[in-house]
Amino acid sequence: MKQSKQAITLEGSLWFSKDTDKFLGGDRIALLERIDELGSITRAAKAVGISYKTAWEMVNQINNLAAAPLVDRATGGKGGGGASLTTAGREVLEQFRVVQEEHRKFLSNLDQRLGDTGSLYQFLRRISMKVSARNVFNGTVASITKGAVNAEVSLALKGDTTVTAVVTNGAIDNLGLKEGMAAYAIVKASSVVIGTDLADAKLSTRNQLTGNIVKLVEGPVSCEVDLELAGGNTISAVITDGSAKRLGLKVGGTATALFKASSVILGVS
Repeated sequence: MKQSKQAITLEGSLWFSKDTDKFLGGDRIALLERIDELGSITRAAKAVGISYKTAWEMVNQINNLAAAPLVDRATGGKGGGGASLTTAGREVLEQFRVVQEEHRKFLSNLDQRLGDTGSLYQFLRRISMKVSARNVFNGTVASITKGAVNAEVSLALKGDTTVTAVVTNGAIDNLGLKEGMAAYAIVKASSVVIGTDLADAKLSTRNQLTGNIVKLVEGPVSCEVDLELAGGNTISAVITDGSAKRLGLKVGGTATALFKASSVILGVS
């Protein structure tokens, strides 16, 4: 809803959700359309007026939460590589346009039927909020093992990937977590350690996710590393630039993201 000098008019934003998690709205649809048109995340980001970094992170979130990846990225040099929509991505675009047209008709009809929307506008404004997180993975609770104080929760992601979290029993009860229900895992990029050549290594870290390096952002102190996992999920890590050089990390190479189960935050919608 939008307030003008004369009156409050009814407007709305349309989102696609999966398991009640919002992952695709008008801004991201616009980005997907430009990627489809221009064949590049860099050029698409410029066309819609956002940074390349923001566009890349949006694509990561879209691919992570979609049943199948919507964007196919060809890796290249710094800011390089092409991008295109998958068949699933183009289908989603067409479906969104149909729903968007019906949504416009709905709002037009509703606006005519509503009377004074001032109080409703104030209420919605109070309860609205935006939440952002770097690594967000949508999945299904595969198992819950309770101890005296804490519980171990395994979350099954797409691509036969599993993330393990250790949370308090109180958190399990507060979230109402049960096997088979949808949930999501949040992991800070700063909590993720990157390793290579770990085939014979013995590590206590529960979460060890191996993937292809699709992005490196090098800086004087820190380096951002993005790994594409099985099923299209992407996990981001922030490590020291010295560590990245010592490991010989390169786009197109293979590496493993490691993080403690205690570093995983669980959430439900």
